[in-house]
Amino acid sequence: MTSDTELPERESMEFDVVIVGAGPAGLSAAIRLKQVNPELSVVVLEKGAEVGAHILSGAVVDPIGIDRLLPGWRKEDDHPFKTEVTDDHFLLLGPAGSVRLPNFMMPPLMNNHGNYIVSLGNVCRWLAGRAEALGVEIYPGFAAAEVLYDEEGAVIGVATGDMGIEKNGEPGPSYTRGMELLGKYLLIAEGARGSLAKQLIAKFDLQRGREPQKFGIGIKELWEVKPEHHRRGLVQHSFGWPLGMSTGGGSFLYHLEDNLVAVGFVIHLNYKNPYLSPFDEFQRFKTHPAIRGTFEGGKRISYGARAITEGGYQSVPKLTFPGGALIGCSAGFVNVPRIKGSHNAVLSGLLAADRIAEAIAAGRAHDEPIEIENDWRASDIGRDLKRVRNVKPLWSKLGTVLGVALGGLDMWTNQLFGLSLFGTLKHGKTDAASLEPAAQHKKIDYPKPDGVLTFDRLSSVFLSNTNHEEDQPVHLKVGDMALQKNSEHDVYAGPSSRYCPAAVYEWVEKDGKPTFVINAQNCVHCKTCDIKDPNQNINWVPPQGGEGPVYPNM
Repeated sequence: MTSDTELPERESMEFDVVIVGAGPAGLSAAIRLKQVNPELSVVVLEKGAEVGAHILSGAVVDPIGIDRLLPGWRKEDDHPFKTEVTDDHFLLLGPAGSVRLPNFMMPPLMNNHGNYIVSLGNVCRWLAGRAEALGVEIYPGFAAAEVLYDEEGAVIGVATGDMGIEKNGEPGPSYTRGMELLGKYLLIAEGARGSLAKQLIAKFDLQRGREPQKFGIGIKELWEVKPEHHRRGLVQHSFGWPLGMSTGGGSFLYHLEDNLVAVGFVIHLNYKNPYLSPFDEFQRFKTHPAIRGTFEGGKRISYGARAITEGGYQSVPKLTFPGGALIGCSAGFVNVPRIKGSHNAVLSGLLAADRIAEAIAAGRAHDEPIEIENDWRASDIGRDLKRVRNVKPLWSKLGTVLGVALGGLDMWTNQLFGLSLFGTLKHGKTDAASLEPAAQHKKIDYPKPDGVLTFDRLSSVFLSNTNHEEDQPVHLKVGDMALQKNSEHDVYAGPSSRYCPAAVYEWVEKDGKPTFVINAQNCVHCKTCDIKDPNQNINWVPPQGGEGPVYPNM
């Protein structure tokens, strides 16, 4: 590829604060910065073609963060919080039946009273409008591809990716150099397993002294169902079948307005069996007698997938580094048993913005805003995560039945007495290291999709509106192709063809030899490959800005 010295110099723009990611955390931070000091210059970069295009979540939102960010929002008509939760169901699924768990048994923090079923993408579009009205500059379609440092090693901003690079790595006729966006401070709000966050965590050793971050893969469909099958405001969570009792995960049905139902499936990525396919488990889940009736006569209208941070309290990296901080799901603030993270994302944006604004007012720049790291555990975010810190490790160590039961007991003791019988448990292995060789497991025979209730990957990706320019370098970087063949294929039986929910990876016979094929144009940016590859041999980097899925209402 052409060296940097032969390329034209990047243009640059200077701001007080540069924010990467127009999700709940990034937009909330931007809004709060302008609320505190309207004179601050703030820019938000978003790799999606528009704000919300890459946002995917359940989502049932606890409005605690929005209430603090925009106290008068409930009196306005343009907000996206249209459906308040009216009913909570918790189901344990078996192969042929289900048991509803009594609500009184559930710890109070699991109660969804006062929460809202929403499209988180639409929430972000709404927040973006509020941010722009305050003078925040938002640049969708620009992927931050590189962190910029000064001579002392402090972060001073980011550079967007070059556009128009051809597959051979050389600039094409439409080549445009990326731009430098420089700031006194940088906030990273990329979401789970962000590419820049991963670099910063490694460079500044932010994970030192913390447990490994854990992840799940969340797969979601949006359906328009028949009116008689719709119960606006119903939230239904379930666990158990089709997963075995040793594989963590769960599912949800959220009934929104306009006969819309969001159905989703989350599998913890510490599963052991390389033959397991999260996508196919999700399709199988919809055939359960307690589930399938909701979708009879309905129409699937959207599909997507996204990694979820699940490590919680003990896995949150150090948030701050010289020149900036991690916020939102880049930091890992998801409350796993509640399946909620957006409230903590908003709260982390508020906390970071307040501390950054104070630093700038004091004349500081490019130093470490250590106050953010020092303050989060004593905040509502820390209290929220500390109460549930043992749910995930108990589930992982003891399996679904005993692990979930003890996790519930632990939440009760934290709620009632402010203590845990287990202290703070460790997670142990990374998700990549949890995968076991194929020789230790049996293949799973998944049924063929019927095209009515269950579907294949390619027809699903079509509904995600995913698009990538094919004449560009593949954004899924394999470090050592020989290792991929000798280990991922020969030892683990090619799990990439199963853990990816978008049919990106295939092992095909070519000239009598197994060949690794990467269909990068299918990628929905879920980041599962970056997390689950057993050798950590696949590195996800941003493609050209604006590419990937375009979720209209996920």
